[in-house]
Amino acid sequence: MNRIIDNAAVERIINTDHHDPFQILGIHETEFNGKKCVAVRAFLPDAQTADVVDTSNGEAFKMNKLHDAGFFEAVITARNKVFSYRLKSYYANGASAEFYDSYAFMPTIGEMDQHLFSEGNHHELHEKMGAHVRYFDYFEDKLGGVSFAVWAPNARRVSVVGDFNNWDGRRHVMRTLGNSGIWEIFVPGLQVGQNYKFEVKTKEGALLEKIDPFAFYAEVRPKTASKIYDISGYEWQDEEWIRARESKNLKREPISIYECHLGSFMRNLEEGNRFMTYRELAPIIADYVKRLGYTHIELMPVTEHPLDISWGYQVTGYFAPTSRFGSPKDFMYFVDYMHENGIGIILDWVPAHFPKDAHGLAKFDGTCLYEHADPRQGEHKDWGTLIFNFGRNEVKNFLISSALFWIDKYHIDGLRVDAVASMLYLDYSRSANEWIPNKFGGRENLEAIEFLKYLNSICHQKFPGTMNIAEESTAFPGVSKPCSEGGLGFTFKWNMGWMNDTLSYFKKDPVYRTYHHNDLTFPLIYAFTENFVYVLSHDEVVHGKGNLINKMPGDFWQKFANLRLLFSMMWTMPGKKLLFMGTDFGQWNEWNSNQSLDWHLLDYESHEGLQRLVTHLNHLYKAEESLHAKDCESDGFEWISFEDSDQSVVSWIRKGDNSDEITLFIANYTPVPHKNYRVGVPREGFYKEILNSDSEMYFGTNVGNLGGKWSENHSWNNRPASIVVDLPPLALIGFKFSI
Repeated sequence: MNRIIDNAAVERIINTDHHDPFQILGIHETEFNGKKCVAVRAFLPDAQTADVVDTSNGEAFKMNKLHDAGFFEAVITARNKVFSYRLKSYYANGASAEFYDSYAFMPTIGEMDQHLFSEGNHHELHEKMGAHVRYFDYFEDKLGGVSFAVWAPNARRVSVVGDFNNWDGRRHVMRTLGNSGIWEIFVPGLQVGQNYKFEVKTKEGALLEKIDPFAFYAEVRPKTASKIYDISGYEWQDEEWIRARESKNLKREPISIYECHLGSFMRNLEEGNRFMTYRELAPIIADYVKRLGYTHIELMPVTEHPLDISWGYQVTGYFAPTSRFGSPKDFMYFVDYMHENGIGIILDWVPAHFPKDAHGLAKFDGTCLYEHADPRQGEHKDWGTLIFNFGRNEVKNFLISSALFWIDKYHIDGLRVDAVASMLYLDYSRSANEWIPNKFGGRENLEAIEFLKYLNSICHQKFPGTMNIAEESTAFPGVSKPCSEGGLGFTFKWNMGWMNDTLSYFKKDPVYRTYHHNDLTFPLIYAFTENFVYVLSHDEVVHGKGNLINKMPGDFWQKFANLRLLFSMMWTMPGKKLLFMGTDFGQWNEWNSNQSLDWHLLDYESHEGLQRLVTHLNHLYKAEESLHAKDCESDGFEWISFEDSDQSVVSWIRKGDNSDEITLFIANYTPVPHKNYRVGVPREGFYKEILNSDSEMYFGTNVGNLGGKWSENHSWNNRPASIVVDLPPLALIGFKFSI
């Protein structure tokens, strides 16, 4: 029996302890008895016998079984050069299998890829890591298959396992590439749709089954395997949208965002309350959003996640749209459909933390790889999650690649970055002995701050016209200031301060509002320190807080009047807008992620009227330059009067670039109408009434001003002229100046 390999090498292979089994397995040019020849080795567990088959002529060479575990070797003296071959294995039950050998192929990841990854600058990392359908020129054949690559620098061994190899970690053991910590293998013949994971043997010898961090697709929960998927080939129809997007100055554009959770926007009740698919939802949501006049949809995370009740905020698949609603190309269709209907897509993206699920990123190679080892840095106790180690280049690269991936491959128009405040501060939600200061002794997370700057700068550089929005609840300076000016570089920041102060005010019975007038006016002191988005999000309608309509005081009519007033104020103040689904028609019940919105409420005049007001607010906001062009510029807003706390009335002006573009708003926060209320105006002329939240078409009492008011030559509120109006109860009225 011709034999070259030694027993020690055989033992390392059958025990799956070799860091690079390609050195042993596969085809190798060698010598036997002083003569050049070829040796082919294979580890084929459960095989009784095996052959090497020359694919050029079908000649078979019997392999010698060197170990009962299934180690085979063929020393082929009739060949002195590597050649194209297949392996054929025979089993005790009479079955056989013939296949190309994974160990005959060169690596699919080059040295430059490894270098860029290690330094954190591989912006197309998703095109190399994970599972990719590839075609190789293999001698005279063109072979299709899947290349796998995963980062696990502290593993003793990594294998790809799946339904193509009976989930047996001995069959496709991967090789390490240099010092990069990347393990790689190409498996010929695999098909799109097959399931796989990585089996990781830790330094201690424990076996872990992990999903692919770069997977494009996953099984439907509660199953957890990654799925082979080819995301190329979708024929996009949104070229015009993308081209137009690149030239937009978003700060001066009208941006009104509909925050949407796909799993509960609408369910199919006729089929057991099942989720609707991306393709089913696309025309329904597009029609609704377009009809109501929103410019964008913000999707609560559609990145893959194991637990429905996390609403998507505990992510396991940073490159995979959740399979709950369909395939990746189905999601591409959803985005494409929105763009064809003039609607932008913002994706909630969660780089602050990730769940502890055993199949996910936690202790990925048996060590704290993606997370910090010290729980004072690496654990969010409030959420039961782990914190990314932003000081590690490869971790930063993973997240940056994810962000760019969604914008590039799925044509997403922006990212709303979740929980930014928790990233910025080392002591976030921690007591004094539960955190570690930075190198200067401070509480700022310097590594996370640099990560966010890099994220925003690279997104804006590569994809002009897209936006990154920070959910940030503190007074951290310069969140939406350009990185070149020392800021974090976000396009916009959620205005959480306005939301807290305003809801606190609106919850109070109007009789007490006179004592809390400052809650209304204080947010305007800092309104232009950031580029703000005014938000009434999902966080305000869950966890026992009640939906917005239930937060409003008073009887049935007053609740609706208050909410109409709140929305009218929000849309006419400076800043972009975001409203959570269901609140725009006054859903009474708290949002429940397990069921549809209460669409039947639109059969009632009160709810339909509220929705009609939101529609008109959106269209007014887009139509009037004064209401959006200077959302982020202080000279676009001016108080007329904010001192009338006794009557709980405030008034203000919005201005556009053109000095004639003036809109005037007056809000009455009491249920008492104010007849003949005088308000100063900046110039004489006719002021056309363009908004009245008390209109009967909105379910109001229809107190109004008969279409508008001529100014009087009567100085008031330090203005050269004034108008005298009737203020409806719990309402906002708006006027546009015309000569």
